Amino acid sequence: MSVGEKIEVSEYSCEGHETKPPARYTEPTLVKKLEELGIGRPSTFASIMQTIQDRGYVAKRGRALVPTFLAFSVTGLLEQHFTKLIDYEFTASMEEDLDRIANGEEERVAWLTKFFYGTDNNPGLADLSADLGAIDAQAINTMKMGEDIEIRVGRFGAYLQQGQGDDRKFANIPEQMAPDELTLPVAIELLAKPSGERKLGTDPETGLEVIAKSGRFGAYITEVFPEEIVEEGAKKKRKKKDAPKPKTASLLSTMSLDTVDLSDALRLLSLPRSLGSYQDEIITVQNGRYGPYMKHGADSRTLTSEDQLFSIGLEEAIEIYKQPKVRRRGVAKPPLKELGKDPQTEREVIVKDGRFGVYVTDGETNATLRRGDAVELLTLERALELLAGRRAWEIENPGGSKKKGKKAKKSAPTLTEKTVKGAGAKKKAKKAATGVGNAPK
Repeated sequence: MSVGEKIEVSEYSCEGHETKPPARYTEPTLVKKLEELGIGRPSTFASIMQTIQDRGYVAKRGRALVPTFLAFSVTGLLEQHFTKLIDYEFTASMEEDLDRIANGEEERVAWLTKFFYGTDNNPGLADLSADLGAIDAQAINTMKMGEDIEIRVGRFGAYLQQGQGDDRKFANIPEQMAPDELTLPVAIELLAKPSGERKLGTDPETGLEVIAKSGRFGAYITEVFPEEIVEEGAKKKRKKKDAPKPKTASLLSTMSLDTVDLSDALRLLSLPRSLGSYQDEIITVQNGRYGPYMKHGADSRTLTSEDQLFSIGLEEAIEIYKQPKVRRRGVAKPPLKELGKDPQTEREVIVKDGRFGVYVTDGETNATLRRGDAVELLTLERALELLAGRRAWEIENPGGSKKKGKKAKKSAPTLTEKTVKGAGAKKKAKKAATGVGNAPK
């Protein structure tokens, strides 16, 4: 064969190939991965999970941990300027060093000195952080997409920028949008939406101008104060309570920024709406971040539709509050099977599907089905046998597994087993040394 030679294709075939992205981490799978890498300890895993959420590096969707745009910026900063500190092997060896310090096998001050100032072969934290001023914050917080579009992470969240100079266009990235959901077509669509503000008219009651605009949490309605009020508020900025605050309201899911009108805006700004008094407390209806709801003192109830914000009355609201409150987990599942009454206790025995599998219960005692027990073939006699076995176990083990679990949680050790043993050995050695020193000569 030579360059430029024509090749005749005798046969060809098309084959499809699809790849699936790896599943998102959950807290248990992330802990498992950390254990595999030798990072963290049982006593620190919970705080690690909490920290990455508190700092906005991940957001929870159900059980899944979804990384945020901020996480990508921070990761880029660490990879470019602090590569050694985020190396898995370095972190794992650091965990072992901390274990040795806890065991008294290494001096903590000497270790910290070495970590901060470094050695001839390994630069310390002081050297790594010496050039922090040279880091280009804008470059770190910018991710290029194509079509002259960039993702930028700012103080108030992530946003899109297209173009440079005076011709730049901006668009907020919805907070609930995950990085993998922001494709180039989606970015172009967000930039095409009106990002400016629309003047809707004047509120006849207040005389203030009402506008619709797009923000970090989506489109919303707000009032515009005259300049003299704004200037007066600026003078009182130290006293935030006295500073004027415009009314704002998010658009409903059925509304859009380019079609909402003044009448819609005034209805939204009228919220929260007071329905009247019930049991010496006012019931109000309002629209929140997670949808429409009612509030009666400290008791909140979710409304089934946004239309109820303006249609529900006091009587209907009272009827809702008379019903038992449904918790976030929702309505309890119906039983898989009803077996009848226990002849001794007169309690109804049923089969239910729970978090840890299928079980029988009489409302007081729960017993998991054994291998070979099929729900379809389960009889009342077999269920009573399982319940009797469970009661016997509870008598032999007073307090049960739940109590033990609580106790373990309350007194969870902050050190590893190895550390505790090492600390105990050190104490004994110290005590023995003291005894020798005090022995009569």
